[in-house]
Amino acid sequence: MPKKHPIARISITIPADLLKEADRLAAELDRSRSWVMGEAVRRMALTPVAPVIREPVAGPYAVRRPGLGEQRLAQLKSDLALTVEARVIAAEDANRLDHAIRPNATGTPLRFFDRYEDYLDSKKFEGLRP
Repeated sequence: MPKKHPIARISITIPADLLKEADRLAAELDRSRSWVMGEAVRRMALTPVAPVIREPVAGPYAVRRPGLGEQRLAQLKSDLALTVEARVIAAEDANRLDHAIRPNATGTPLRFFDRYEDYLDSKKFEGLRP
């Protein structure tokens, strides 16, 4: 005959809606409320708990050093080493790759202008084009 575990009587305080759920489960499973609570503790004891990170986590607006980061600065220097034509070709290649990866991307398309006057002209005729 299996050995029974010693039983301890405790008193707990839980929200009323949680107690109602425990009673519903007990009725549904044809078990006692104590069994439902004990089963919850047993299952939690078997479930590995993720470690809690104790050190502070920097938020999205953490203190940043002024200026560009090392990687961004290196990218900027390599881009500036290209000719204007090579930069335009690289931008067009990146745009084609973006459309290949996300063909149905929605939103406002990016438009580039060589001069501010070209931008103003495009705004003038924006609603006239089909």
